[in-house]
Amino acid sequence: MQSVERPRNALQKAIDKVFTVVFLLYFILSSSFFNTLTAIATLLTFPFDKRRQLVHMISCVWGWHYLPLNPFWQFKMEGREHIDPDKTYVIIGNHASYLDILVCYAIFRKFKFVSKEMVFNIPLIGWNMYLNQYVKIRRGNLSSIKEMMATCKEWLKMGASVLMFPEGTRTETGEILPFRAGSFNLALELNVPIVPIVIYGTFEVFPKKRGELRTFQPIHARILPPMMPKDYEGKPGKMKDEAHKLMSETLDELRAKYYIGTASDAKEELVGTKKE
Repeated sequence: MQSVERPRNALQKAIDKVFTVVFLLYFILSSSFFNTLTAIATLLTFPFDKRRQLVHMISCVWGWHYLPLNPFWQFKMEGREHIDPDKTYVIIGNHASYLDILVCYAIFRKFKFVSKEMVFNIPLIGWNMYLNQYVKIRRGNLSSIKEMMATCKEWLKMGASVLMFPEGTRTETGEILPFRAGSFNLALELNVPIVPIVIYGTFEVFPKKRGELRTFQPIHARILPPMMPKDYEGKPGKMKDEAHKLMSETLDELRAKYYIGTASDAKEELVGTKKE
């Protein structure tokens, strides 16, 4: 697949600036509303809903509903059937943007996010994560990593899936970074399948180090079939490498089908050709 560079015109830039302001204002207002709902749901259900499933489903509606609001994102998710709502998984996704969190909510399955501690301190978003009892990690801190793994094990034993970004941070190039071993060790130790989700388009819309959203860019997510632990018994490294290869190939396939969009540090828009 080849790509060519095309400058964004003044109208496109103006639209993006206006859209970013409108989206931010709506995000603040709507998040306040949904945080109130999750707080009420927490108070009403905490005696009998130890996994906060109702609270999480309200959060799924909250996160998902932003994506179809902009018709030019053409949001689509395929493969939900690969996650049985009655089973438990370690779900892994590629991480290119803060918008990945909204896409993962659109799975509409029960899970606990693993997120860096800083996100828990963000108003509205962090409050929601506390109410959902998501799992925090302080990056680079060994004791925090051990605590995170122990918490994930407890949730998995309780029947709640865990969602992790095995790259550990957002990519700055759009390519999938090397994976860390934690999610794969966890899956094999507890005999839980790994389910990869590949997200395309969020990097082009809102990458790291850019302060505004792109209005015109497809966002597409594909959930892949589970990787069964019995096929990788005692081989977490093999499982990690095959997951990375599979997800990278899927990301390339999605790029070939849709526009490449805009690189995070590029001055011009990158437009992809369709696969011949």
